[in-house]
Amino acid sequence: QVQFRASGGGSVQVGGSLTLSCTASGRVISAFAMGWYHQAPGKQRSLIATIINGRDTNYADSVKGRFTISRDEDKKTVYLRMNSLKPGDTGRYYCNRVPQPESWGQGTQVTVSS
Repeated sequence: QVQFRASGGGSVQVGGSLTLSCTASGRVISAFAMGWYHQAPGKQRSLIATIINGRDTNYADSVKGRFTISRDEDKKTVYLRMNSLKPGDTGRYYCNRVPQPESWGQGTQVTVSS
């Protein structure tokens, strides 16, 4: 079974930036269409960015123009570059397959404060 591990979260001020990383054990991550999911406090997890075939990307309106998803095939890693962070970006971030997620990892916490 694939285990997805998200890392790189932290606490930043409004307008700051973070880069999240996602790796997988069990199978090669480059074989998957991948997504980043955001779960704000008290809310359901939602899909915010996807990458297919290494270059086709899509974003939720809430992050479009601020976040960039990418993948490094050599490092077998998927990234989420987050710029111009807002308080609403606070929450736990997870990576997983799209469109059908597998088991969820623990995610990584991002806290944006003003």
